[in-house]
Amino acid sequence: MGFIDEAKFFVKAGDGGNGCVSFRREKFVPRGGPNGGDGGRGGSVYLVSDARLHSLIDFRYRSHFKAKRGGNGQGSDKHGKSGKDCIVRVPLGSVLKDAESGEVLADLTEDGIRFLAAKGGKGGFGNARFATSTNRAPRKATPGGEGEERWLKIELKLIADIGLVGLPNAGKSTLLSKLSAAHPKVAPYPFTTLEPQLGVLQVRHHRPLIIADIPGLVEGAHEGVGLGHTFLRHIERTKVLIHVLDGAGEGDAPVHDLRVLEQELAAFKDELLDRRQIILLNKIDLLDRERLEELLAVFAESGLDVFPVSAQTGENIDRLKNTLAELIDPVMY
Repeated sequence: MGFIDEAKFFVKAGDGGNGCVSFRREKFVPRGGPNGGDGGRGGSVYLVSDARLHSLIDFRYRSHFKAKRGGNGQGSDKHGKSGKDCIVRVPLGSVLKDAESGEVLADLTEDGIRFLAAKGGKGGFGNARFATSTNRAPRKATPGGEGEERWLKIELKLIADIGLVGLPNAGKSTLLSKLSAAHPKVAPYPFTTLEPQLGVLQVRHHRPLIIADIPGLVEGAHEGVGLGHTFLRHIERTKVLIHVLDGAGEGDAPVHDLRVLEQELAAFKDELLDRRQIILLNKIDLLDRERLEELLAVFAESGLDVFPVSAQTGENIDRLKNTLAELIDPVMY
């Protein structure tokens, strides 16, 4: 339960402080005039993107965020203290929506972006503000304004360079462990990945590349079958999609698996099929040369280039690392 990628929460900005009605009272200063100060501004609620966060886990334990109200004005022209702002830190890739209308309010894709979620109320005016040549002793002050409040919805879309997609038990978790230093759960049965996993690919002379692995997709995922549909949003921002196919399947199973993946991605969002894609034929350590050549020929007939690897033994993994690095972060000479 350590990975939370959507939440609903309430924000309430602080109310403004009230203005003060006061008059100057000093010895030998008759009719000193009004000196009531203004109320302080109410604190606002800000959401700030933080690159150090990778989940919305904090929202599981807290769903109400309130800023402090402003202080009331005082005599001797003393203004009230401004209320303290409430700062809520969220991960990069957070999408903020109005909980009622569903309107997208902000997409926080860079570190340190501040979004004003609820604005604090203005402080009220003290009676010193209302003094005029014809009304030198006003007994009027205004109350502070109310701070904004509303329910918001936040959704997290991971920001990664590479997205791994595949059917259950295709070897995505093993592949992630070979491409990065991540240690996802690996087991010889489907759905070992129950939540998105992140890894960092390090290749010399290239910048680090973030890899996102989501739970395996199954046919009908876009209709709610399986787990992968819940996390498809996490590959929306990726630059390259890797289709991981189980090469040990019988007959034309790998080709069928690829069609299933393409259909599910298209059903979720057509734009995903326009991304750069690499078709990875995994588990070639379980194939003899004749079967491997047969599969490569089948894909070639369909005009598809296939990258054969074995995540288990590491065969062709270094070549895959270099290919990904050059594709996303080419070295300029």
